[in-house]
Amino acid sequence: MKLSVIAIDDEPLALQLVEGYIRKTPFLELKGCFDNPLSAIEFLDDNPVQLIYLDIQMPDLMGTEFARTLQAKAKIIFTTAYEKYALEGFRLEAIDYLLKPFAYEEFLVASHKARKLIELEQKSANKNKIEANTEFLFIKSDYKIRRINFDDILYIEGLKDYVKVVVENDPKPILSISSMKAVEAKLPESKFMRVHRSFIVNLERIQTIERSRIIFGSTYIPVSDQYKDKF
Repeated sequence: MKLSVIAIDDEPLALQLVEGYIRKTPFLELKGCFDNPLSAIEFLDDNPVQLIYLDIQMPDLMGTEFARTLQAKAKIIFTTAYEKYALEGFRLEAIDYLLKPFAYEEFLVASHKARKLIELEQKSANKNKIEANTEFLFIKSDYKIRRINFDDILYIEGLKDYVKVVVENDPKPILSISSMKAVEAKLPESKFMRVHRSFIVNLERIQTIERSRIIFGSTYIPVSDQYKDKF
């Protein structure tokens, strides 16, 4: 299995090094190199890839900011000279964090890790096609695994390392240690939509929209500019 990849780095020598590493790795297929993350965003709109080698300290748009705004489901390997962003990289669910200058061996280990994870996810997706078409999901909360019907969910809110699932006729929201990305992957796109970095809504449960805000009772959910057109 070959992974489609791109590299983003504003330093020409660093970008050239990563490009060379990619080209000598048999299971990687280079789709493009970019010295500006804004150019990469435009490219990814029409050319989705599976893996991105991403610098962090860049002008115009930081690599961490780019990763947060990325709508594609590409995996990230950060390539940076700064250790201080490691925790944020972890929170952004990066596959690995390579500190410059890094050798080809380190690059290869990180790339193998990405390949194994992507292959595992693809196998899991194929096995769970039937489950993906069901009307519920399972979510871990309070040391238990709860079954939640899609139709009962009003909206889901991201809270740092947690997600909050708000369910109709349930006095307390369901809290789970998870990421918005992980939960979103389990939801059917025909029913649910991301309308903000921190919010996913059940489209079938929307009753009122006012000034780019979705109203659920006393809760006002903003529709950010990033998702407004799609919504």
